[in-house]
Amino acid sequence: MANIKSAKKRVLTSRVRQERNKAIKSSIKTASKKVLAAAEASDKELARKELLNATSVIDKAAKKGVLHKNTASRKVARLAGVVNRIG
Repeated sequence: MANIKSAKKRVLTSRVRQERNKAIKSSIKTASKKVLAAAEASDKELARKELLNATSVIDKAAKKGVLHKNTASRKVARLAGVVNRIG
């Protein structure tokens, strides 16, 4: 463990950020799974609704710096492609 006061603070703040990022990434995965499950069930209306929610969650993560903007864009595009291929 660090001895310097500022280093101790950095350890604490980085731990808080790590937990926050982990929670955001988990919510992205959950939202994506909901879209894929709706698409698997061929429920286009539900899939579109879940896609809107997933897009919102992914864009917020990119805005907060958890995901790179290109990564967020790629994830949204892939989910949209899955939804568009239904029926």
